Amino acid sequence: MARGHHKIFLGMAAGVGKTYRMLQEGQAEAEAGRDVVIGYLEPHDRPDTAAQAQGLVALPRRGISYRGNRIEDMDLTGILARRPELCLIDELAHTNAPGGAHEKRYEDVEEVLNAGIDVYSTVNVQHLESLNDQVCELTGIRVRETLPDAILAAADEVVLVDITPRSLVDRLVAGKVYRREAIGPALQNFFKLENLSSLRELALRQVAEDVEAKRMPAEGALAPRAGQHRERLIDTQTPQVIGDRLLALVTPRPQTQRTVRRAWRSAQRLGAELDILWVARGTPTAAQSEQLDALRRLASVLGAHLLVEHGDDLVAVTARVARERGTTYVLIGTPRRRNALSRLLTPSLPSRLLRALPGIDLRIVADRARTTEREIPEVES
Repeated sequence: MARGHHKIFLGMAAGVGKTYRMLQEGQAEAEAGRDVVIGYLEPHDRPDTAAQAQGLVALPRRGISYRGNRIEDMDLTGILARRPELCLIDELAHTNAPGGAHEKRYEDVEEVLNAGIDVYSTVNVQHLESLNDQVCELTGIRVRETLPDAILAAADEVVLVDITPRSLVDRLVAGKVYRREAIGPALQNFFKLENLSSLRELALRQVAEDVEAKRMPAEGALAPRAGQHRERLIDTQTPQVIGDRLLALVTPRPQTQRTVRRAWRSAQRLGAELDILWVARGTPTAAQSEQLDALRRLASVLGAHLLVEHGDDLVAVTARVARERGTTYVLIGTPRRRNALSRLLTPSLPSRLLRALPGIDLRIVADRARTTEREIPEVES
């Protein structure tokens, strides 16, 4: 069975018109004679959006009782049983109510696509996992619902639904995005003009990178298509590097996830694979084990490889792993500040890595969130 065609409507923020555009194109497909249904629609009390859905078959939702509340969610089983030609599914990054087949809606969409059903879906750029830290830095708001960048990269089409930040603010003030009582708080927080301008730039850049990634394989470039990996023949004694491969050095603490996301973005721009390395000294503490589990989950979402090696010499272990993996770039977080005596007696971690890794580039990730000298750095020397 052929996999369904996936078109994603991407925007910089709520209210740009993603759902409206998805419904508009769904209506056009229905008028052309295709069997089109709405699998899940979140109109957010927007009359124009609700009006655009008129005439399309909306499948019943799945009702769930959770903590004394009645929740309605998308009915995956009903969609698969109905087997339409095209299914419209809003809010791709949504976390499903408990009791369903999958935790996240994008996993439901994957099952629908694998059943040979075409899907149109919507998402905002701030929901991409690799941009989570950057969006938080730009807006001061941590987005909790994310989806793997690979979902966007694997889509057959990505359509940018774009309006200017000023136009979006005007829509918000006119009551076309949120209810009246939510307009003031939105203007003071996420919908500040400077935030929207930054998010718009992220969305434009994301689509440009997506177009470039899909164009390069057709022109014979080395970069693999989304979801594919290059085959690498690596001899541990004399590695033969094909393309680029990044190795990010981490320690299991919350700040490390920022380094991992930055490393993954760098790897994507290079068309490279990403390895994440923690060199453990002794038995992990309970806190380290908890953070290591978080790193495993993040690596799984991003499609990176998490490696845990044991040893007392961070530089020696890193050099060995770099040889074995065919590393071309090593990426570290900002090293801790050292006093003058320490700098005089012991070379810095970057200096030691550069000597131990001839021919391999070293990159240091600036920690934009650091505000005091007392904060713990990403990688210890």
